Amino acid sequence: MALIRTVLVVSLLVASGALPTGTAAATTQQSEAYAGTHIEFETTSEAIANYSVNGNTVFESMKVQSQSGAESRGDVQAGVGLSAVTSITGAALSLESQTEASATVTAESGATMEAHDNSRGILVVRSDGESQYVTVNVSGSAETESESDQRVVVTNENGAEGTFIVVGDGEVTINDQGNVSANLESNGKLVFRSYSDGRNEDDEQKEQLISEGKAAAEVYVMQKSEQGGELAADVVQYGEGTTVEVTQQTEGTVQMTADRSQQEGKIIITSVSEQAISSVEDLQVTVDGEAAAEASSYSDLEGAIGSDTSKFLVRQQSSAQASADVLVAVNQFSTREITMSEDGSDSEDSDGSGSDSTDSSDEEMTATDEDRGTTATNGPGFGPVVALSALVAVAVLALARRRSSKH
Repeated sequence: MALIRTVLVVSLLVASGALPTGTAAATTQQSEAYAGTHIEFETTSEAIANYSVNGNTVFESMKVQSQSGAESRGDVQAGVGLSAVTSITGAALSLESQTEASATVTAESGATMEAHDNSRGILVVRSDGESQYVTVNVSGSAETESESDQRVVVTNENGAEGTFIVVGDGEVTINDQGNVSANLESNGKLVFRSYSDGRNEDDEQKEQLISEGKAAAEVYVMQKSEQGGELAADVVQYGEGTTVEVTQQTEGTVQMTADRSQQEGKIIITSVSEQAISSVEDLQVTVDGEAAAEASSYSDLEGAIGSDTSKFLVRQQSSAQASADVLVAVNQFSTREITMSEDGSDSEDSDGSGSDSTDSSDEEMTATDEDRGTTATNGPGFGPVVALSALVAVAVLALARRRSSKH
């Protein structure tokens, strides 16, 4: 049974009681809370608070404010470096909408914050046309490391890690208080990805693809709850003018439609649970029905962009959250249909035997129809052959009688 995802808005003190797992919790202040399978958080009047992924609190609070608003309030002095931006008055927030696997928080500054209920707990802050400042307070025991002006890594004392990544125009850094600050231009995004079991080289490669704008979207096909059950899909959009929709997720097959307003090829990162794709040993990937070639490395995968052939790269996950990551480099874009199947069968096959299953059933039906026709002809009824024979016999008999009467 899927965990219940609800929103609770309270302005009165509510006594804590027994609440079902996955429900929103009440607080003494006016607030909104979200609890899903993987993520939990609250929104206070000006911040996202206690953002938790897979049971680990990955940061204590996040605030966003337009750059013009922060400067007019005196929170940020003109000409100072980003590291000096340690505290801002956050814009008022509202938990605006929810889907099966995500929640959207809107800010009065014009920014949106999309929280995705997947194993990475991805959070995307979009400036949406107006330059923004973002400040994030990490826990006091966490360590921060700046890898570039596009990436900052936070490591918690339990070993869980998280990365803040800037996509588009902007910058992220460690501020003077040891927390995280970012400025985003009008088209910029700040992406947070969490790693409960630690971060590896493959994770770093994916982060680079996202930061450089080469990854247009990230798709998760997973179970709706930790107790199992039906599959759900979550799509994180990174690229402008890009939409990805999962049109089918069944055991052994995942199918999605990707559309971009620009022709330039991009990479789609897909994480599939073992309930969706149990084995990637014989994984087949097609783009618009044409087989994609398997890439040997990330650089080989990137080389497919703008080439004549789409490619895919498979990376096994050691985590129990997913069986594998499948990265598909679509060489050129318009509207493309991408299909992944663990044995090369098409999306209509349910028994894993490929298209031969449909052909054989057609042959069986044809053979059965022919058998029925033969039975009808040779049986006790008057089939077309029997009727014709009877007419011929009557004509011969009539002719014989005429000749006999003449003689």
